[in-house]
Amino acid sequence: MSWIEVVGHVGAFLSSITLIPQVYKVWKTKSVNDLSLNMMLIVFTSTIVWLVYAFALMLWPVILANGIICFLSTLLIYFKFAYTKKAQ
Repeated sequence: MSWIEVVGHVGAFLSSITLIPQVYKVWKTKSVNDLSLNMMLIVFTSTIVWLVYAFALMLWPVILANGIICFLSTLLIYFKFAYTKKAQ
């Protein structure tokens, strides 16, 4: 594996873990008031676009990172709807 492939894998790993602290915090606190749905929808959409690109070129670091990010952003979007208090 060349040094540039190592850089790609390290970058993919770091990108894929960025949402883990947010998912954990929301899951533990059940608080989504400060979570921006618009931002999460943009993250989700961008990962779909990256996945299409990565599968077309078979770029495994990009596929793995964006697959994980897509899953985590889907969780946050689900939490946003599941934990939002209903207006009374």
